Amino acid sequence: MKMAPNAFLAAIREGHQQIGLWISLSHNYAAEVVASAGYDWLLVDMEHAPSEIGTVLGQLQAIAPHGSTAIVRPPWNDTVMVKRLLDVGAPGLLFPMVQSVEEAQAAVAACRYPPNGVRGVAGSIRANNFGRVTNYYAKADDQTAVMVQVETQSAIAQSLEIGQVDGVDGVFFGPADIAADMGLLGQHMSDEVWNLILPAARKLMDAGIPVGTLVTDPAFAQKLLAEGFTFVACGTDTNLLAKGADALLAQMRAATGKENE
Repeated sequence: MKMAPNAFLAAIREGHQQIGLWISLSHNYAAEVVASAGYDWLLVDMEHAPSEIGTVLGQLQAIAPHGSTAIVRPPWNDTVMVKRLLDVGAPGLLFPMVQSVEEAQAAVAACRYPPNGVRGVAGSIRANNFGRVTNYYAKADDQTAVMVQVETQSAIAQSLEIGQVDGVDGVFFGPADIAADMGLLGQHMSDEVWNLILPAARKLMDAGIPVGTLVTDPAFAQKLLAEGFTFVACGTDTNLLAKGADALLAQMRAATGKENE
């Protein structure tokens, strides 16, 4: 058995845009609900979701049969956590709060086997179908997607250099934390925030580096794709559930004259 190509990674390397969804409901059943919708990629979150390795394993298993590429966001740029996530079969990782070239290099190293990195070597793991993928060690480094998040003004100023680190496959702008760093907490869709992000994103795109983000406004997500962003998440499972529940209740209350309750 040979290692299958990473569809998401192949797509962004070729400049094909990828539409994603955030997965924050920490359960395999919830992941399965959205997995068959047909998104190109699904971000399984550990940074801001109450997930552990076992939770993520179940989510990866639920997503795997449906065609979307699961990208996991670890809680931090931590070599041990990275090793465990890759061993359970994460096809790629999105590293939060990368602040420098050195931190980007550390993220890449955590995803690479020696001599190219520091990832520990295990034998029978889910990532290599329990030893059945005969070329796993030869292909894993090149088929593991490594994306890094820039989430402060300082990181944005270094974003081109961060994106040019060998082994970084894409740079992701985190507008919520960028807004907070600018003193605009909760105003991540403001013009001031995006007037900072967009020129930096353009420099990366001009250098051939894939750029991504998460916004929950579909029209704005479409605008970013039109401007050249390569991988854009356009919603979150928690937000979809909350808004759907609110909208249904509002509709029912309006129908029964109880809209003010």
